[in-house]
Amino acid sequence: MIDVPLSVLDLAPVQSGHTAGEALDATTELARRTEALGYRRFWVAEHHNMPGIASSAPSVLLAHLAAATSTIRVGSGGVMLPNHAPLVVAEQFGTLHALHPGRIDLGIGRAPGTDQATARALRRTENGLSAESFPQELSALLGYFRGADPGGIAATPGRGEEPEIWLLGSSGYSAQVAAVLGLPFAFAHHISPDNTEPALALYREHFRPSQWLAHPHTMVAVAAICADTDERAETLAGPRDLAFLNLVRGTPRALPTPEEAAAFQPSAHERAFIQQRRAGQLLGAPDTVRDQLSELLRRTEADELMINTLVYDLDDRARSFELLREKVSV
Repeated sequence: MIDVPLSVLDLAPVQSGHTAGEALDATTELARRTEALGYRRFWVAEHHNMPGIASSAPSVLLAHLAAATSTIRVGSGGVMLPNHAPLVVAEQFGTLHALHPGRIDLGIGRAPGTDQATARALRRTENGLSAESFPQELSALLGYFRGADPGGIAATPGRGEEPEIWLLGSSGYSAQVAAVLGLPFAFAHHISPDNTEPALALYREHFRPSQWLAHPHTMVAVAAICADTDERAETLAGPRDLAFLNLVRGTPRALPTPEEAAAFQPSAHERAFIQQRRAGQLLGAPDTVRDQLSELLRRTEADELMINTLVYDLDDRARSFELLREKVSV
């Protein structure tokens, strides 16, 4: 039995043959559908210079998603802090919280979410592009929300308008920072499955109670495709597999159609890469995915699970979340 809250991580995938506007419309519709299904959170992730991902401006997209829904929490999974001045993030998410109190999550990451050339274009400087200044920038961001007014500057909105703050990570670094600060921690199992359990162990070992949490609180983000049959799930996974291959080749593109994925003939090396990528992912009919998800929970003891489902068609994406909610988490 899957008895932890389920949430959604969406990248607003741009389908081959479609526009970014259509991708954002589909993400909005998915937020509405998963809200109706009882999912706890709907997060979008910051990525740049990727033709297949339309969620490059999370704060803007979240304002739209929050207005289009009424109960589900909406948030960033995450905002990449090295790309932004902490004051800007505090004002943006303070505004979101003021408009939608009690429904906004701010998940913070320390990677740029892109290549270095794009990171330089975002910050317009050669400095500050690494994660080395992350602790100081995070401290300033928290200070703006708490009214510490770093540098004598008050964030308005921001001060007194604190969203629910999470630290995100795919290694042990952010796990330890989250632990020392006493913040909830979300691990990107869909990116780095081999590091999941060690990072969670570090977080729990070093956790210090805080104004936010008395005890450790973890969430694991995992890629999953659930369909009515194992064979159907395998078919739906084709575009995702090809999209990742395009990414590692350095030729990111819009999400391929099922026909494009079916026509693709991977080499032995590419086939091995696909199988390696699938090692930490969930794929199959409800019974299959339930067993996979139960095993993941047994190993990680996560308090929450966040699901990323990258398939071409919106109805197939929504159907996967419907099956997860109604036939897997029962």
